[in-house]
Amino acid sequence: MTHSLHGKQRWLALIVLCLGVLMIVLDTTIVNVALPSIAADLGFSETSLVWVVNAYMLTFGGCLLLGGRLGDLYGHRRLFLGGITLFTLASLACGLANTQILLIAARAVQGLGGAIVSAVSLSLIMNLFTEPGERAKAMGVYGFVCAGGGSIGVLLGGLLTNLLSWHWIFLVNLPIGIAVYALCLALLPAARGHAHGERLDVAGALSVTASLMLAVYAVVNGNEAGWTSLQTLGLLAAALGLLALFLLIEARVAHPLMPLGLLRLRNVATANVVGVLWAAAMFAWFFISALYLQRVLGYRPLQVGLAFLPANLIMAFFSLGLSARVVMRFGLRRPLAAGLLLAACGLALFARAPVDGSFVADVLPGMILLGCGAGIAFNPLLLAAMSDVDPGDSGLASGIVNTSFMMGGALGLAVLASLAAARSEAMAATTDAVAALNSGYHVAFLFGAIFAVVAGVLGGLMLRPGVAGGAMSAREETSDAVESGSTSNSSATENY
Repeated sequence: MTHSLHGKQRWLALIVLCLGVLMIVLDTTIVNVALPSIAADLGFSETSLVWVVNAYMLTFGGCLLLGGRLGDLYGHRRLFLGGITLFTLASLACGLANTQILLIAARAVQGLGGAIVSAVSLSLIMNLFTEPGERAKAMGVYGFVCAGGGSIGVLLGGLLTNLLSWHWIFLVNLPIGIAVYALCLALLPAARGHAHGERLDVAGALSVTASLMLAVYAVVNGNEAGWTSLQTLGLLAAALGLLALFLLIEARVAHPLMPLGLLRLRNVATANVVGVLWAAAMFAWFFISALYLQRVLGYRPLQVGLAFLPANLIMAFFSLGLSARVVMRFGLRRPLAAGLLLAACGLALFARAPVDGSFVADVLPGMILLGCGAGIAFNPLLLAAMSDVDPGDSGLASGIVNTSFMMGGALGLAVLASLAAARSEAMAATTDAVAALNSGYHVAFLFGAIFAVVAGVLGGLMLRPGVAGGAMSAREETSDAVESGSTSNSSATENY
């Protein structure tokens, strides 16, 4: 089922949807800049302060699959509006919070609202734009918001914290959330859920949500508790046990939360594996390079945000125009592989950045390559993750790919941070503190580059052309031959 919108109204709806998604993306990074101010104001210790971030990640990562399936069952528009409402009200509570408990609880509710919005927004866009060329352009806009929103959050967080107070990093969501809600009511027609006659698989929902929450908790606390500690290993074992229980439930129930047949679709499976590796590489770029700029080169938060500006502008150039043309011309595989390999080169440049590095010589080249790589790769990756999926499962597919990004990023960042810390500790006895720190960052960047290379190779070899928004068909069976036999625009449209 697709929405009956035409012309400019669809593009206006896309802008509104992306504005809602931008709120969610910004909130994952805008808080990081304000953490010192929050700790000083509310009396957080170093140990308890991490829960300002972790409470959000826990509910966000744990509820993505559930949010996507609820959208399929009860209507994507209805769930999107509910998620925006929940997120906006939780933002108000965060901004007014005067105790640690209130802030952490409100952050958890924010994560729930963010999970719902993230899970159903992609399926709404896929259903709004069904023509391949327009869908590629729309997904480029969405990809830019997702890829560039994090670094915009650092810049905005620095401005609001410095000029006003940390409360405003949350309160700024209020007018945006209200505007998004009102515009969505006006622009998006009400639609019933696609999965008519089905009931929510409660047992499956509880098991997979608990599994994801335990996994997120284990990962985000892995560095503090120790990766070989009883706590970390026990939580991961429990998460795997619940995941096995979930798969067993899904194989037996009449209306599963996640039809296991989705995992047999090659594009869906490949895109999600690539998404895990790509998210790990992206987190290496964004978070580790921000640490390098601050702790090694001595940049202030606002300067860090400005340092990411060239990459954001390049991503905008590719995502908002060129990426769609590239996808229509070359299909999904080659742009995805090329983009990820470019990103790997950018990370490799950061892996040699010196202690006394300069922006022009040691930061800008890597930022340019990473901006190009992200701008080229994000669009085909999202399209591949949704290309073989029926409209009735689009919310679930969106939840799956968002979960892959989130889990890949969280796990990748934890692993890379551990590698960096181990290297820095080993070097501390033979060199000064800043040089030891920089040596650890080099290791993290190097492994991030390896993740990007592996993701690019897998995507280039394993992806096949898919039918956007449709299930397997005879058209799909001949699509590989179409892609290899022609590079004309009409063939590229068929490939896509």
